[in-house]
Amino acid sequence: MSYQCPLCHLSLSLTDRTYRCDNNHSFDLAKEGYVNLMPVQHKRSKDPGDNKEMMQARRRFLDHDYYAPLRERVAKLCSEKDQSAQPTILDIGCGEGYYTAYIAETTQAQVYGLDISKAMIKHAAKRYREVDFTVASSQRLPFSDNTLSTIVRIYAPCQHDELYRTLKEQGIIITVTPAARHLYQLRELIYSDVRLHDEQPEIIEGFELESDEKLSYPMHLSGSDAYDLLQMTPFAWKATPELVNNLKASETFICETDFSVRVYRKTK
Repeated sequence: MSYQCPLCHLSLSLTDRTYRCDNNHSFDLAKEGYVNLMPVQHKRSKDPGDNKEMMQARRRFLDHDYYAPLRERVAKLCSEKDQSAQPTILDIGCGEGYYTAYIAETTQAQVYGLDISKAMIKHAAKRYREVDFTVASSQRLPFSDNTLSTIVRIYAPCQHDELYRTLKEQGIIITVTPAARHLYQLRELIYSDVRLHDEQPEIIEGFELESDEKLSYPMHLSGSDAYDLLQMTPFAWKATPELVNNLKASETFICETDFSVRVYRKTK
């Protein structure tokens, strides 16, 4: 399987480190091994996605494996639920590749990672050579119709019709979203009235909800790790300098994880 041209939607073929379609649109492989399939006319900003500081905080935090139980559960679901003879898995919004690389290591699938952030993909491709990484938009997936067997979405936005278009018959979507008390103690520092996350399952047309589970556990974080966690979230924009300093100085910060993990299967 190969990529689809983001300009004319024809298949891309790789020759001498260049992807090219029959209309002669071409996209070179970067030295790190990824391909940029985000044409400038599809960008809403010069450098979309997470900035460098957010990327570095996310990388540091994930490298401590606080989210390893989630990573392991998602990878296991990929193995258990994907019924394809030759599994092809796409991780949408893959970031620096923490989940993507583990899926590639623990399954027999061809694994792709996609993110809108060039900085994230550049780092991921350099670190995890076993995955095919691309800079692209989740709103316009650069894959042909009915070619993917599993799509993983960990907090990633997307177009439902793109999920339906690219997944094979009986293909699956694995979604991870915040459950009610996810990061409650962190949000408690910022908001006077903390609202629990909505746990209502997403309705995805053309798919049925096959399984719905929660994964919850406490994290015992150092002050620096708690700060990195804050930087990974939208809450960082609302944090005062005093809050940030207190968080960094804390010896131990205990914070709950609470994930909703769901599997949807294509039905028609």
